[in-house]
Amino acid sequence: MNDYGCGYGALADYLAGQGRAFEYWGYDISGEMIVAARALHAGWSQCTFSSDEASLPVSDYTVASGIFNVKLAVAHREWERHVYRVVDRLAAKSRRGCAFNMLSRLCDADRMRPDLFYADPMEMFEYCTTRFSRRVALLHDSPLYEFTILVRF
Repeated sequence: MNDYGCGYGALADYLAGQGRAFEYWGYDISGEMIVAARALHAGWSQCTFSSDEASLPVSDYTVASGIFNVKLAVAHREWERHVYRVVDRLAAKSRRGCAFNMLSRLCDADRMRPDLFYADPMEMFEYCTTRFSRRVALLHDSPLYEFTILVRF
């Protein structure tokens, strides 16, 4: 499994807590997060952490959580192009499927912040169904004004 935007490796901890065998590759743009992840998981032979995206192998599944939300001062359209490029990379690194979440633009307007990115869930669903697979699920039932897309190949 690939964890794109792994942070300090919390998903690896969760997988280990499930008691199942797994292989885990964590990628994060932040070198400091990778240092922390390696320290926290020293001796975990099933886990590899890197800040080099090219080192991320093609795996059965690739997941990304929370990596699209904070755009800071980047213009909406520019960040949106970035999001689509990364979603393409998630799919390219996956054999069986990928999953990611985003803030939904279908939230209360008074709660929206200019430094956060809010995507149209239906546009993302259509993008994934036309580009990757007809087997796509859109989960829009979170109380946190976010949605999750699951793509199965």
